[in-house]
Amino acid sequence: MTNANSNLSAEEKDPVQDAGADTKPVEAKLAAALGKQPPHGNPLMGHKFGADPYALVYDDRVYLYMTGDVLEHDGAGEIKENSYSSINKLHLISSSDLMNWTDHGAIAVAGPQGAATWATQSWAPAAAHKVIDGQDRFFLYFANNATSIGVLTSDSPEGPWVDPIGKPLITRQTPGVEAVTWLFDPAVLVDDDGEAYIYFGGGVPEGQFAEPNTARVMRLGPDMTSVVGTAEVIPAPYMFENSGINKVNGQYYYTYCSNFYDGVREEGSPRAGEIIYMTSDNPMGPWTYQGSILKNPMHFFGVGGNNHHAIFEFRDSWYIAYHAQTLSKAMGVAKGYRSTHLNPVEFDAASGLIQEIAASYEGVPQLQSFDPYAPTRGVTMAWNAGITTEAAAEPARTQVADIQTGDWVAQASVDFGEGAKTFRAWLAGAGAGGTIELRLSSAEGESIGALEVPALASGETVELTAEVSGASGTHDLYLVFQGAPEAELFRLAAWQFER
Repeated sequence: MTNANSNLSAEEKDPVQDAGADTKPVEAKLAAALGKQPPHGNPLMGHKFGADPYALVYDDRVYLYMTGDVLEHDGAGEIKENSYSSINKLHLISSSDLMNWTDHGAIAVAGPQGAATWATQSWAPAAAHKVIDGQDRFFLYFANNATSIGVLTSDSPEGPWVDPIGKPLITRQTPGVEAVTWLFDPAVLVDDDGEAYIYFGGGVPEGQFAEPNTARVMRLGPDMTSVVGTAEVIPAPYMFENSGINKVNGQYYYTYCSNFYDGVREEGSPRAGEIIYMTSDNPMGPWTYQGSILKNPMHFFGVGGNNHHAIFEFRDSWYIAYHAQTLSKAMGVAKGYRSTHLNPVEFDAASGLIQEIAASYEGVPQLQSFDPYAPTRGVTMAWNAGITTEAAAEPARTQVADIQTGDWVAQASVDFGEGAKTFRAWLAGAGAGGTIELRLSSAEGESIGALEVPALASGETVELTAEVSGASGTHDLYLVFQGAPEAELFRLAAWQFER
């Protein structure tokens, strides 16, 4: 199949398409969705990986920042276990309805081409927003392997991102972190009074699986790019990794992943790789252990690995973003390549305790219908088959690429109202040209129109329109691409219906 991850250049595309058989025969057969199957919401993407999710809610959208897992190959070209050693980018998607997600592409973080040239890897991001001197500022924290934590800044949740200090924010020389085994997995809380805190750490010192004492909390400076004082120990039982922090009704919730100790555990202790939590009346503690809320992905999806999450509130409801190897399992290469999922979170009204969470392929309900009359980036989709995404020029920043005959993208619950008259699309080359079929409910559903696209030269862009009919009410919308067999047809930058 030809699904691939977007990256900064064609050479750097995550080669998801290299795993498994080609789903596109010479005949114009429809490509099959992989991993994320309609009408399910999980995993959130079927064309790329994204691990260690962290949520930022801003301007009525949820932004998810993720570790940029990419397939690794051995000398014979076979996919091997994920070593995480080559990950120097983060992936970003966003949504206003939690079903249709916009792929904002890759954020180049570490290495010579990244914002933080001093870093070698970028893992497990955390994002925060704070108004400073009357201006919205955004902060992206990341782990440089397990040795230090860096920070990037921007005036937009989408970037571009810069390194404001030119060095790590937290290192082994930072007071209070000398005994932390793994200096990574940050989480950040900006409290109601404007004070900010960073939570991080992990690892299990020899023989200390029940009380690792490797979790830390530390104050951030008013600028969010400095730390204040000494990091304090969070006495998190069975700590492994993945700090999370939330404030709900005045109570602080510190969440994390339990370790994988395979010996005898005390009665009532969490099982391996579960999300567990503690509570406090103060962001710095003391903390009270409460128990487990999310079992390991193996319990739900039949494929295990580590468990990494972030809990967030959106439109008065709470959700958990977490990863599992569902896409890589569907590809037949469940070797440590993770994909982000969403499910609801419920709090007990009386006690404030978090209720046990059930992970699923179904995901969460779509919060609102999709507006086809607003300009829409081509990379905004609920489901897809066969395509990749890639970086593009402004204003799109990303676009749908590697489009061949039978590929498609789809949006969930599109509300056409009383009816659409015209479909408009912005496309780019190079490509042989072809047709965009507009279909309702499925890739083989009712046709409401078709847009003919001419052959385009490299770098050429074009705006085209087509008449449509029968587009009224609310339906899933499928953009099905057809053209010459085995040819790359065009690139889709954006589209819009008109009444």
